Amino acid sequence: MLTELEPHPEASDPEPFAGPDHPIRKITRRMAFGEEWKPEHAERMATLFDELAPEWSERRTDEVKRAPIDDAIERGGLPLTGDWLELGSGTGAGARVLAPVVGSLVCTDLSAGMLAHAPDVAPRVRSDASKLPFTDNAFDAVMMINMILFPSEVDRVLRPDGALLWINTLGDQTPIHLPAADVLEAMPGQWQGTSADAGTGFWLAARRV
Repeated sequence: MLTELEPHPEASDPEPFAGPDHPIRKITRRMAFGEEWKPEHAERMATLFDELAPEWSERRTDEVKRAPIDDAIERGGLPLTGDWLELGSGTGAGARVLAPVVGSLVCTDLSAGMLAHAPDVAPRVRSDASKLPFTDNAFDAVMMINMILFPSEVDRVLRPDGALLWINTLGDQTPIHLPAADVLEAMPGQWQGTSADAGTGFWLAARRV
């Protein structure tokens, strides 16, 4: 079940950027719905983001891009005092916003280059999100911003009452995009969520039923 809140007052439509035929969009959907993530997939993705890291590290977390995180923190009913994991943390745009307001935060990314440019606001771990180096039920919440979803691993590391925070900062123009309803469908078992538009994107806060 998905509950859609009123958009944030300053929400706006994103500029056209990445449509349904974008190659990473196709990979995102296939991985979310059960296709095997192969070593060559991981190698290509790591190489791509290693190359992007220097440019991305120069960008600042502007108000529009951080708006979905801020709105989710305010209206998403998330366990802010708990232990958080960010998957695909990149150069730390999300961590800069989240780290000051949660109990603890661990950041992971496949790209060593991205992690090398990230701020020292939380522990950083290089890992493939399809096979995470964490025990079962290790976290109260998992955040993914413009990140490929590996449903079984997210489900495994979340505690029984844990929360998933999914964000696409450019809405349906995000290259790594899944609609909120598809995220709920992809997760093992039954999930319910709350979603809203904010900035040029949207957020989904979800829990098991």
